[in-house]
Amino acid sequence: MPQIRIALAQVNPTVGALEANSDVVVRMTAHAASQHAHLVAFPEMMLTGYPVEDLALRASFVDASRTALEKLAVRLDSEGLGATAVVVGYLGRDDATAGVRQLGRPKGSPQNAVAVLYGGRVLARQAKHHLPNYGVFDEFRYFVPGDHLGVFRLHGVDIALAVCEDIWQDGGPVSVAREARAGLLLVVNGSPYERNKDDTRLELARRRAADAQATLAYVNMVGGQDELVFDGDSLIVAPDGELLARAPQFDEGCLVVDLRLPDAVAPAPPPWGVTQERIAGFAVHRTTLTTAPLPAYTPEPGAVAPRLSDLAEVYAAIVTGLRDYVRKNGFSSVVLGLSGGIDSALTAAIAVDALGAANVHAVSMPSDYSSEHSKSDARDLAERTGLRYRTVPVAPMVRAYLDNLTLTGLAEENLQARVRGIILMGLSNQEGHLVLATGNKTELAVGYSTIYGDAVGGYAPIKDVPKTLTWELARWRNAAAAERGETPPIPQGSIDKPPSAELRPGQLDSDSLPDYPVLDDLLYRHLEQDLGATELQAAGFDPALVAKVLRMVDAAEYKRRQYPPGPKITMRNFGRDRRVPITSAWRESESGAPLHATDATSQLAAPGPEPAAATPEPAPAAPEPAAVAEPDPSTEPWPAAEAAPEPEPVSGETPAADEPRASAQEQPPPPPPS
Repeated sequence: MPQIRIALAQVNPTVGALEANSDVVVRMTAHAASQHAHLVAFPEMMLTGYPVEDLALRASFVDASRTALEKLAVRLDSEGLGATAVVVGYLGRDDATAGVRQLGRPKGSPQNAVAVLYGGRVLARQAKHHLPNYGVFDEFRYFVPGDHLGVFRLHGVDIALAVCEDIWQDGGPVSVAREARAGLLLVVNGSPYERNKDDTRLELARRRAADAQATLAYVNMVGGQDELVFDGDSLIVAPDGELLARAPQFDEGCLVVDLRLPDAVAPAPPPWGVTQERIAGFAVHRTTLTTAPLPAYTPEPGAVAPRLSDLAEVYAAIVTGLRDYVRKNGFSSVVLGLSGGIDSALTAAIAVDALGAANVHAVSMPSDYSSEHSKSDARDLAERTGLRYRTVPVAPMVRAYLDNLTLTGLAEENLQARVRGIILMGLSNQEGHLVLATGNKTELAVGYSTIYGDAVGGYAPIKDVPKTLTWELARWRNAAAAERGETPPIPQGSIDKPPSAELRPGQLDSDSLPDYPVLDDLLYRHLEQDLGATELQAAGFDPALVAKVLRMVDAAEYKRRQYPPGPKITMRNFGRDRRVPITSAWRESESGAPLHATDATSQLAAPGPEPAAATPEPAPAAPEPAAVAEPDPSTEPWPAAEAAPEPEPVSGETPAADEPRASAQEQPPPPPPS
């Protein structure tokens, strides 16, 4: 059987940075070639970054991508890499329909495409056939589907191509890979992270390898792009399901593997030629790069990197998302309010691990209601991590407002949160930091935050983290530090004390919310499983609690629309995943029977009076966006045999401290008069 050495380049492109992304391709191809790889595969839409969203509809951007592809082929050859086959994703176009306007077809007929580069030329192109239109994906909006399976011959092996969703859905050109007698099914991906998805991927790869009766190589990107995080997890499986190699999660690098594959036996064109045929109703385009098998050599065994634990994986995803959002948007530092509560403490620890303690600025903003233990816990965290810390009391500023404006009750509580937001936004504008919002998914779900107060920010690292998970992650992070002989970054007091916004004397979250384990369970079933009142009651939840929580969720939609982006880690996040109207008269009664819209009008959740928001820590606002920075992928990719380490936190040296989160608990607004 012919041998071939394949390299899966698990890299971190930046959307729109075509030149920088091309540099990554050249650098990683050179690295793979130095390890004697014959074929290097890069992720989906590598040249443009992914997802490009409405940029795909700009003809200038499509043209730039296609030009970059041609230039890349020439450059690889000129730099002595022309004998290494390179498979790379890019933004292409269906020229046959590009000039024809048709309702329902994306303007200009852009395509999510992949190309084979060899000998200074683009020898084969193929477009993604199955276009996902669910969850975070809107590819029917952007792309025209491909209509053929590409198979290219390299060193006596036939290699079939697929793009991400083409293996997630049944049918399509991939379904004829077996009949096309491919020895290797090479899949390029931009598959975003969510919890436990790595297990799903492996089982999917095994199933498709068995279907094709071919070895399957799956290359995925790493890094953050706005709300999405890509975790890598590139892998190779044999037709019998054996895992031959697997890359570390969340790390850039090059997985190099030697494979023995079946002899290419299907009729094929001469070198650099192209033929077309139809198999089971699908077009198959064959291209030949080289025909002769390689001389026999001693193969190197593939490496299988160890998996991260569930909590380590989630933590690494959040760190990756924050690091790339900051770096790719041209920032170098962040600022956040540090209250001594669990949410701001976890956010601060994540920021230090992502950016280094010297680049994290925390502000303690005590009010008249801030407890001594909150102030001391904030100061303790600063000392443990070494982040930069300052104290700015808010009481004098709040009094100045109240001396000129009569506010009481919730309005006065929310004023404290908004003053804190102004402080953080001012520091952001003055010093150039990105402001981090510190609210969690549970608070965001029920509107337990102050809009323009703790809800301000440029990025929200734990936006998709339920409240109960914040405690789990904090305990995990401290335990990981202890295992390494380091100082745990999060004070035990921040973990143990009952959460409170501290906007009035003796305030606790439990005054107005159910216990967080119960609330998170209910919210998971409602938000991620789409269970309504009837199903939630059948699951054992109290009808009155169901009615209250669902109404709070509905009433807070207008806040969520204005909340900063944050990394997606769950099956359904607030943002790209969940889209419900702000203005809606639909409600479910306590019995679970739906109300008619006319009956529900009096319960319409309009963004009226500011409901009291309670998040035990304020989420600051962001500075004006800075210029996008070019990516700087590692020049030392991990070797094939390297194992995946647990995320390595950054230790700090300078003292720092933080301030209690400011946000008054927001109740749903009262019903407007009918």
